[in-house]
Amino acid sequence: MTFNFGAEASAREENNAALIAALDEENLSETESIWVLDVVHDAEHGRWIAALGDVGIAELSYRFVGGRVVLLTTWVDPAYRKNRVATELISRVLDEIREIGKKITIICPVVGEFIDRNPKYADLIDAVHPGAGAFPKREPAEGRHDDEPRTSVRKRDDVVTSTPCSNGPERP
Repeated sequence: MTFNFGAEASAREENNAALIAALDEENLSETESIWVLDVVHDAEHGRWIAALGDVGIAELSYRFVGGRVVLLTTWVDPAYRKNRVATELISRVLDEIREIGKKITIICPVVGEFIDRNPKYADLIDAVHPGAGAFPKREPAEGRHDDEPRTSVRKRDDVVTSTPCSNGPERP
């Protein structure tokens, strides 16, 4: 079996871009889709599934690592995008994680964007292991050069923290 890593990465980036763009479509404080969705926790396969009836239309995959929930990827069937499906799925998953008292590490950039736009969930992010997707990258401010270190500033519990942002792993 041959696996095309470049095509897989490209498809993943395209999916993330489409879902992030959909977050911009409407009022960001609104977290319900236009449908009545069931969100099912499929612990055996490490994912939450958003379903319309018996049809899965979206999923958020995860793994438990060191007592944290690591949120890996969000996927929405293209036919259901721009209908706030990802938004509702993510908000309901985060509510469930809050109920069980766990912290999260974010790999999925869609989840990072969602939390950036809905800061009531920011307290769920593990301070020691926030994850590569926790703090969305922003375009450089005018007058700043790309070689300057990027930081993401967050205010939590009246404390301002600054976290270095990474453009990915260092290459030799």
